Formats: sequence, C-alpha cells, structure tokens
Amino acid sequence: MDKLLILHDNLKSLLTSKNMIDCRALAPPHLVPNILIDSSVNFTTTLVLFYNIPMSASPPPQQKITASYGSWSSPITSDIVSGAGKTLGGTAVDSLGRLILLESRPTESGRSVLVRGGDNDDEATDITPPEFSVRTVAQDYGGGDFSVSGETVIFSNYKDQRLYKQSIGSPPVAITPDYGEPLVCYADGVFDKRFNRYVTIREDRRESSKNSVATIVSIELNDGIIQDPKVLVGGNDFYAFPRLDHEGKRMAWIEWAHPNMPWDRSQLWVGYISKNGEVSKRVCVVGGDSTIVESPTEPKWSSKGELFFVTDRNLGFWNLHKWVESDNTVVPLYTIEAEFTRPSWVFGINSYVIINDQKNLIACSYRQKGRSYLGILDTDTNTLSVLQTPFTDLRNINSGVHCLYVEGASSVHPLSIAKVTLDNQASKVMDFKIIWSSSPTSSNYKSYFSTPEFIEFPTQVPGEKAYAYYYPPTNPIYQASHEEEKPPLLLETHGGPTDEARGILNLKIQFWTSRGWGFVDVNYGGSTGYGRKYRERLLKQWGIVDVNDACSCAQFLVESGKVDGERLCITGESAGGYTTLAALAFKKTFKAGASLYGIGDVKSLKEEIPKFESYYMDNLVGDEEELMKRSPINSVDQFSCPIIIFQGLEDKVVSPEQAKKIYKALKSKGLPVALVEYEGEQHGFRMAENIKFTLEQQMVFFARLVGHFKVADEFTPIKIDNFD
Repeated sequence: MDKLLILHDNLKSLLTSKNMIDCRALAPPHLVPNILIDSSVNFTTTLVLFYNIPMSASPPPQQKITASYGSWSSPITSDIVSGAGKTLGGTAVDSLGRLILLESRPTESGRSVLVRGGDNDDEATDITPPEFSVRTVAQDYGGGDFSVSGETVIFSNYKDQRLYKQSIGSPPVAITPDYGEPLVCYADGVFDKRFNRYVTIREDRRESSKNSVATIVSIELNDGIIQDPKVLVGGNDFYAFPRLDHEGKRMAWIEWAHPNMPWDRSQLWVGYISKNGEVSKRVCVVGGDSTIVESPTEPKWSSKGELFFVTDRNLGFWNLHKWVESDNTVVPLYTIEAEFTRPSWVFGINSYVIINDQKNLIACSYRQKGRSYLGILDTDTNTLSVLQTPFTDLRNINSGVHCLYVEGASSVHPLSIAKVTLDNQASKVMDFKIIWSSSPTSSNYKSYFSTPEFIEFPTQVPGEKAYAYYYPPTNPIYQASHEEEKPPLLLETHGGPTDEARGILNLKIQFWTSRGWGFVDVNYGGSTGYGRKYRERLLKQWGIVDVNDACSCAQFLVESGKVDGERLCITGESAGGYTTLAALAFKKTFKAGASLYGIGDVKSLKEEIPKFESYYMDNLVGDEEELMKRSPINSVDQFSCPIIIFQGLEDKVVSPEQAKKIYKALKSKGLPVALVEYEGEQHGFRMAENIKFTLEQQMVFFARLVGHFKVADEFTPIKIDNFD
C-alpha cells in the first residue's frame, strides 16, 4: 500500500455534532484540502475522501509536527468558544425537588432563560417564553433575577424591568406597575407566605439615573391587581439579602452606605414584622460597632428560627457565624483562614445551605489558596468535614431531595451543575453526576487541554507574594520548532478589580494554549480569595499594585524559562482593561495589549459611574490629582506599543466615549491601534458573533505585530491604523 488513513481522536464526535464541518481546523496544515465534508455520508468513506493521501506526505502517527509556537492549528475554534459561553444566573428548586436554573445564551444574543432541568442536560425544558429574557439591571450588575416557590416563579424581565409571576407551564403575568420606561428594577426577592406577598430589593431611577433610591419593598400577589410596591425598609444607600424566617415574623437583611462597597463595611439587621406586615422593630446584629471592621453577608434562617450568616470580623476571612438572639451576640461556627463567600458584585449569592435542621448541618463551599472545597459543617460540634468531588472551584449551592445541586468547575470541567447525593449522615458523597454544562461538548477536545499551574510569585514589595494560574502551550499534534524557542505569553488581568481568577476549564483560554501560546491569569493584590488584608492591598493603589503584580508575574515566567520575554502581551475586561491600559502606559514590560470595555479615564469614570460604585474610585485611587495621574488617557505620550480596543456602544458602566478618546489619541501619536465597536452590547459581550470576532481579532492582532508567526486559522484581520 502507498496510502495511509489517519484518524484524529476527536473527529468522529465532531462529525456527529453538526452535519457540515470545516476539516481545515482538524488536520495538520500540510494535509489540508479545501473541502467541507458531510457527516451524513459513510464515516469511513468520509475519512478516505479527506485523508487518503500518499504515504510520503504523511508523518508517522506518533511523530509530532514541528512548528513555531502560536502557529499551531487546533479544533478548538472561535465558533466553538463563542457557542460554549452559556453562563449561569443562579439556581432554585421547585416543589418536587427539581432544579430550576437561569441560563444565558450567546447564540440567542445573550437572552437569559429559566430552565427546569432533569438528571441529564438534554432532558431540560425551557420555562421562559421566547418573548421574555430573565435579567435585572439592579446595581447595573444584576443577579437575584428570579425566585421560586412551589410551582410559581417570579422574575425580572430585561426589556421593561417589571416583575412577572408565572405558574410553570403558563404565560407570565406582570405584578409591578408599568412606569413607561425601565427605570424601576427589582432583585433578590423572596416569597412571604404569611401575607401572600413578595419581598424584594427595589432600585428606583425615576428621579435620577445616577442617584437611584434603594429600598426593601413588598408586592401584593393578588391575581389581577397591580399596585405600587409598599416600602418596608429604606433610608440607607444600599440593601441586599432580605430573608424571612419560616414563620414570616422576622426579616434579616444587609445594608451599607457610601463610601463603602459591601465587602468593605456593611451591617446585618433583623426586623420584626407586625400583624399588619410592617417592620415594627429593628436590631443591628453586626456592623454597628465602628471599632470592628467587618462585612457581613448571606443571612439565612433555619426552620428552628436560628440566624446564620457570613462575616470577616477579627480573622479577616469570611467565616460562618450565628446570631444569639437572646443577648444579641455573635458566635463563630468555625474559624479558618478561608473564604466562605465572595464579594457581592451581584445579588443572590448562595455559598451555603442548611441541609438538616435537626442535626444542625450546613453544606458550604469555601476557598483557600486558589482552590474550593465542599464541606459539611456540624454546628453542634463546630466540626467541618470535607466532601470529595471532582470540582476544584465551587460557586452556589442549593438543596434538593436527598441531594445537593452544586455549581462548580475544574481544570477539565467547564462551569457545570452537579447533582451530589450524600449518605444518610451527610458525611460521604454516594453519587456525583453533572446534569448541566456550560459547554457540553468540551470533553471532545480533552487531549488539547492545558492544565493550569497554580503559582506564587514575588511582588515588588519585599517578602510579599501574589498568585496566578499559568497554562502552558498544549497540543498533542505539535511541538516547538526548536528546544530553545519559548512561547509568546498572553497575560489576563481580571475585572472587578475585586474578583478572582479561578483556574478552571475555559475554552477561551484553551483557544490560545492549543495554538501554542502560554496564558496566565493573575490574581494581583486586591483579588478575592485570599482574605481582607490581601484584598485591601489595592486601596489607594489601583493602577500601581495591580500593574506591578502583572509585570512581576510576566517577568517571573520569563525568568523561569517558560515564555519569551520579547513576546509578552496583556489583555483585560472592564477593570482588567484598566490594568491593561495602565500597564501599557506606565510600564514597558508588554509588547502589545487588548482592552475590552476597559477604563481609560478614571476621573471621567468617577463622574459618569452609577450610584453603586460612585465612591469606589475614591477608595481605590484617591483625590482628583491621583485620578488624573493614574488615568492612562492622560499619559498617551508614555504608550509605546500596539493596542486593540473593543467596546460596546450601550455600555452604561464605561462610556464608549472613553474608548473613542483613547483610540484617537493613540492614532494621533502614531502607534498601531484599532478600535472595534459593537452595536447592542453593554458592559460585557453577550452575543456569540461578537465574542467570536473579539477572540479572532485579538489573536491576529498580536500575531501580526509581535508574534513573528502566521496564525493557522483563516482570520481576516481588520485594518490597523498606523500599520496597514
């Protein structure tokens, strides 16, 4: 025989996923014909049509192809990445113990849909009719978009921001007034069975879009009657987590005031509900003592009337506590240098759940040194036992019938929901089954996955360390051109900036690493997950500590021999986009950058930003002189490398004018620069076509300007000013 048939491990699974696929993404470059193949024809015949080639043109199957880093071909295409971007907006359980989840779909222009799940992802059924999208814009970042009681769902509709009541299987009916415009929004609500009403956070922007009024309100659930909500609690700047006890006689909530963010300082209150439904008496449980710095969050009542919550008093880590009502004292349940929750950028966080009131057991997730753990806390004995699951990252938890529903991920699992069945003592996992996945077909590409390495690296402050996840280039078909060659690096700076890179499977990252890039996700000083002290490194130091840590991380990888110091690139979204622009303006470490709806003008941001973050810049940066000094737009003369900017034109957090302003300044300076603007996108891209285009243009931009290689994919580059 002078012919050879080569079979890729992942080809058959890809063929069954859609009728027509482009084989050029699957094969080594020197084997690729310009054809599409049809999976409906005989499988062997199809392979022969594509791969039946002279033996002399084919390397032995075990021999890797030698090619420059960055030029490798990969089956993890931009279409696959953009189509795998489903996100979760929370979970709940109906009267039969079935899971209900909120799923955001890039392929439907980011529409968010309530789904009732089965034990398998393909058994799920949509609850939300096509003309609705479940999403609140409260505090701009939303969350807490819906609530479930029995077979009834109440949700915020994105288009008009009204609340709708829906019996599952029936059409939704509005329960809040139509004010003509979506200027009143709601979030984080709960059912009040005692008074047949719905208690929720209301954000009212009718008088001022920048200085909205937040209150806790009640909404009558009498069918056919729409009334203005009744204010139960008001007077402070912000509220979250209104939670009623099982008898409806007490309500706990969190509140905070300017200039604090909820993770800086907040208060936990309990109000006593009178016979007419009013809050007649109030008690400040924690946060009222100015000598104790803490930020309580996530209050929950047990069926026995005990109030549990999370706070970071004394130790500086968010740990579980209990309120002793008789003498208004607080008791820690378990003390450990680990975080049992995360910052409340969005409403509706649910990091723990009371699973057995009689035995006083709490199922909880906590995070320690870059890894999450699922635990069972016995509140009688104050002991914490760890349950073994494949997840290394955990988010929200809900309790089903004899099981837990856990949002999680790992280096080989994308964001998923698992049904976790425990033994009778809740001490051991009897069954672990993934029932929903943000990317159900991701396992098709497992041989291409790069496993993140958790690294600690020295910062510019002696004795101080920061953290990151490094993903080395990984592709089973390719190897570097020569042993001395080092890969280009893309460093990502997360948003927030009080957020956290979490070292989980993200096909966007694998898109880069499978093509021969090194990728590093940095948890610079100010990130969550490492306690209050680490988080507060960024106070008055934004644009300094984060930038220094990003540069130190890149330099650490260069000195470790992992990446090429001449091909260092940086990218970031939102606040991460600011760190990216600041690093390019104030340092010379990186050779090119990409800013996604990033902040170029900190002073302008402070003037434009809505109420939730209106004092955040003061905390992170300082006075007006510092705001001017740390705004990259005011230091255009210091930029010295190419930049590509992506911006949504309906962004209410970072004005599109910022992107245009910095683009024009860099263009005038003569630097290679490109600006991509998206109609209909807000703060964060939700449409699949825009996610895809952004990814492609970042890669081809970096390849053309600093990579010294040709991208294997046929991406059509946009025009680069001062270059093309």
